[in-house]
Amino acid sequence: MSDFFQNGVITTFHKLGKPSLKKIEEELKTFSKARPIGLVLPSLYREYASGALPNIMNTLKKVNYINEIVLCLDAADTKQFKEVKKHFSDYKRFSIIWNDGPRMKKLYKLLEENELFPGERGKGRAVWIAFGYVLARGRSRVIALHDCDIVNYDRLLLARLCYPVANPHSEYEFCKGFYSRVTDRMYGRATRLFFTPFMKALIRILGHFPFLVYLDSFRYALAGEIAMRRDLTMAMQIPSDWGLEVGTLAEVYRNMALNRICQVDIADAYEHKHQQLIPDNPNTGILKMSVDIAKSIFRTLAQEGVQFSDGFFKTLSNIYLKIAQETVVRYENDAAINGLEFDRHSELGCVEAFTEGIKLAGDAFWENPSKSNLLPSWSRVTAAVPEFFYLIKNAVIEDNQ
Repeated sequence: MSDFFQNGVITTFHKLGKPSLKKIEEELKTFSKARPIGLVLPSLYREYASGALPNIMNTLKKVNYINEIVLCLDAADTKQFKEVKKHFSDYKRFSIIWNDGPRMKKLYKLLEENELFPGERGKGRAVWIAFGYVLARGRSRVIALHDCDIVNYDRLLLARLCYPVANPHSEYEFCKGFYSRVTDRMYGRATRLFFTPFMKALIRILGHFPFLVYLDSFRYALAGEIAMRRDLTMAMQIPSDWGLEVGTLAEVYRNMALNRICQVDIADAYEHKHQQLIPDNPNTGILKMSVDIAKSIFRTLAQEGVQFSDGFFKTLSNIYLKIAQETVVRYENDAAINGLEFDRHSELGCVEAFTEGIKLAGDAFWENPSKSNLLPSWSRVTAAVPEFFYLIKNAVIEDNQ
């Protein structure tokens, strides 16, 4: 049974009782007349090849309140793009952005020529350019986003994600999804073993700093599922690296009043790809994720007025290590009472790797505190290149023909 505890500084919508999919979809169909809903799907070709994306798209065929679906396909060559395009050719209100195609590369070059950094290839850029395309079309007032590697995808997940922002009687302009990552064991290592202890370590040093209290209010800050209003999408800058989710929350904090931000329980269980942890390689997998997240938070704290010293990062990593080790014991006991498998050695290995990740993030930030990987807001892009929305619409139309 889900709890109904409201903690932190943002509103939490729980999954109580047995929600009616039929009722919520009927309401969303009505809401969409006033607030049309667009759905962005950032996907790698391998997520199509694995069957996860086709399963998601097949489920979406039964959803009647979505105004448009935009798939941003990454890491796909010409043959793979044509394969995906053919597979989904009978889908209505559907577009594919071929992120590796010559037309999109030309647009990225145009941005660089106008001193607007479009980022390196990755999820951040895929999400950003898809947002730009939806904004250019001007057909949706609400934009939802979720990952494409969800194995157990269902319609209720999307409906609950969209509902708070699409409801015209609601004041919420940004919604974050959260869910359980449990099968026969606990997953979500980046959140359980890195992010939450990291927040507690920062709060122990800096006190109840408003931005940290805000981040700590999210039950799954690293979840990729969000929904927001069009105006917020236009104003935000988002990171191009693994700091995407936390960087997005930072931008929401900068642009929104707290009473317009919420989170919602969207699934009893959520199964997707698990990132690898390679302790001696901070340039890949979950360790790189932790480094990028930490750097993103350091940058935001600096912008909020925090002054760092070289010793700060050493103290932080030591405090994090102690808190995280205590957290592992709690999770071990939690797993035991629920009959779940638990590998204490593996969990502590993750904690030790994340401790090194914090040190690496601190070194990188200390070396260049002003370095930012934030992509330009779409307000700035259209100010610098007024015809860009026209160009991106044409590029996608030509690729989809």
